[in-house]
Amino acid sequence: MSTQHDREILDTIFNPLGPLADKLPDEATDESVKDEEDESDPTVKAAKQLEMDAVTLAESGNIEAAINLFTKAIATAPSRPSAYNNRAQAYRLGGKISEAVADLNLAIQLSNGHGKSGCQALCQRGIIHRKEGNDDLAKEDFKAAANLGSKFAKHQLVEMNPYAALCNQMLHDVMKKLQAQEA
Repeated sequence: MSTQHDREILDTIFNPLGPLADKLPDEATDESVKDEEDESDPTVKAAKQLEMDAVTLAESGNIEAAINLFTKAIATAPSRPSAYNNRAQAYRLGGKISEAVADLNLAIQLSNGHGKSGCQALCQRGIIHRKEGNDDLAKEDFKAAANLGSKFAKHQLVEMNPYAALCNQMLHDVMKKLQAQEA
């Protein structure tokens, strides 16, 4: 039986030039990468609850309400990078790219480019840079996130490598010919 990872590898082989995913995979970062925050602080607890509620709203498609709750979470604990990172995702889903980038920059600044929020913000900003054709900036963000343990960022760096893309294309062509011969 094949695993999700096996299917992703096969998809990369058979579709090496496929589109960039619009969302980060669930297992994008190493589990040892965590934000440093005082879990017992009531302000942190309140902000986290607002964030969880906002994520639920965003997942149900209510982006504007989610943005409002993320904004309340930021007002509750303005030095927590997580809420900026999550609000940036909601902004991005709502097509508000400049607002998303501003929040990602703040999340990276507040996290000093470390921890889960810093890593996720770097990945999100890398995606935006890549979609806008700024590959050099995307590579910088993906390299920083990969150094923090992001599997997604490592995958993006491989995908952006022109030699890897050429090899993938050649492998794709060979596999296609083999499949045609078997049919």
